[in-house]
Amino acid sequence: MQAAEEATWKGAGESREQLHHYLFQMVLIREFEEKVAEQYTRAKIGGYCHLNIGEEATIVGAFSAIRPDDYIFTSYREHGHALARGVDPKAIMAELYGKVTGTSKGRGGSMHLFDRAARFLGGYGIVGGHLPLAVGAGLAIDYQGGDEIVLCIFGEGATNIGAFHESLNLAKLWRLPIVWLCVNNHYAMGSPEHKDSAAEFLYRKALAYDMVGERVNGMDVLAVRYATLEAARRAREEREPVLLECDTYRYKGHSMADPGRYRSEEEVRAWMARDPIASFKRLLLERGLLTEEEYQQMLADVQRIVQEAVDFAEASSFPAVETLYDYVYASPEP
Repeated sequence: MQAAEEATWKGAGESREQLHHYLFQMVLIREFEEKVAEQYTRAKIGGYCHLNIGEEATIVGAFSAIRPDDYIFTSYREHGHALARGVDPKAIMAELYGKVTGTSKGRGGSMHLFDRAARFLGGYGIVGGHLPLAVGAGLAIDYQGGDEIVLCIFGEGATNIGAFHESLNLAKLWRLPIVWLCVNNHYAMGSPEHKDSAAEFLYRKALAYDMVGERVNGMDVLAVRYATLEAARRAREEREPVLLECDTYRYKGHSMADPGRYRSEEEVRAWMARDPIASFKRLLLERGLLTEEEYQQMLADVQRIVQEAVDFAEASSFPAVETLYDYVYASPEP
């Protein structure tokens, strides 16, 4: 490790158990998504389906740095986000199956996961459509005098739409407690980043709104964690929104329907050589913070959890036909 990275590691203060937890969550996301891909090819899961494989360090690093009462808005590539937030894997898998026991009672599917108790507020299928909603949540926190923050996650393609600029402008203008987290996997669907954005480094777009921006190695779980910790502190204590750009990669295509032929095999292999799980596991092994036996037990536990989620989804029922029009309109709470 570089000297600066060494100093950061020593100053982090994570326990052995915490480090194991980060690895466990990354492995859980990977194994869950691989199983989702398998079930999709078996026609058990339908509709659109976007996987997080390769982005695990960005997800776990960011989610480890926020509080349980903070709010989360994210896009359609959100299975791993829900898992990292602690949403029940069984409910997530059931939602992908379209079953009534799912997080959205089978109504939302892959792109619309939701868990109010976890303050996981979606899951949105429209690119960038949730950014204004994050502004609304930030404004509500400010209005009520709370000290929660909003973590809003989106892909790099969303930084080129009007809602992105409007949302960042208002967040800064009104000093809202929002961390904008751009998961830059370098492809907006099949279009490479350099064909979409005139700005080479997306975090610099924060400068237009006099906002702090930072680019982070999204394949390093601890690097993302430390950057998000500081961004969350700034948003919470100073009411200063922050834009984080996490440099990461998706191993699969944009969705399960995308073979990803617009990328070269060499490019994919180069990114996979930096695999976030393998890298973090190796680091813990080298530092005597993990044994191979512990890792194998961790993997076995994850695979059991994932299989239980599949079994639960398989055994659950589809929504009854007579409930077709339920939940179409929101009813005011009593």
